[in-house]
Amino acid sequence: MFSRRLLRGAMQNIVAWLGVALMLGSFVWWQILALPRPATSSSHTAAPTPFTLVVLDPGHGGQDSGASCGMVAEKDLTLDIAQRVDRLLQAQGVATLMTRVGDSYVSLQDRAAVTNRARDCILVSIHFNEGKKVVGGVETYFAEHQTAPAARTVAWIPFFRGAASVSPALASQSLARFIQEAMVARTKAPDRGTKAEQFFVLANVAVPAVLVEAGFLSSKEDLANLESNDYREQMAAAIAEGILRYREVLKERQLPLAVDGPGTE
Repeated sequence: MFSRRLLRGAMQNIVAWLGVALMLGSFVWWQILALPRPATSSSHTAAPTPFTLVVLDPGHGGQDSGASCGMVAEKDLTLDIAQRVDRLLQAQGVATLMTRVGDSYVSLQDRAAVTNRARDCILVSIHFNEGKKVVGGVETYFAEHQTAPAARTVAWIPFFRGAASVSPALASQSLARFIQEAMVARTKAPDRGTKAEQFFVLANVAVPAVLVEAGFLSSKEDLANLESNDYREQMAAAIAEGILRYREVLKERQLPLAVDGPGTE
């Protein structure tokens, strides 16, 4: 009995010392990260490819039809547009991943999880609006704060805080601007700007992510446009164009850190 108590006490001491060692190691690492680093020349370094995969997220699906007007359901339109964007991006050599490929229900948690499991990617979620007022137009959302579940788990430890606290929110804001500008230019739809909103699928991923509202099903004009195959193709082309423009600017290392220009609300 005495030996077991002794062993238990020894184990408790070991665990306590390990905890102290982890805290000290974290503190030292944090201090190292805080040290100023000399500027290094990148003139001989090729600009890296910013992302290799686009996760396309057609909103709703299955029993979740989303907004609707008559026989037109949001879930069908989002899948139609996403499939068109998928085809256009693949034609440009950009790899894609769809969160759903048919009329199936995928939870918001699963959509975020699919994105967080992917590497070197961005997320573009596609939706359509509905409103009580007779309004129309297109708008693109980004999350002001993004935190992946894994990052929240280790954020309390200074050793991991450097990596966990890096937010892609500014990149998401820029991606939203490129897509919004392309949609307005191609479709001539009313410009409702880019907006910050903590939608689950945007706020819970660790990569640049935007949510496109590509029209109002409650607007007769928007609905009439969306019933046109040519219009839907132009909408998809605009989304693809915005993604490719964002990618091009990243390659040139000219991505603005903030977006405060026209079209941003």
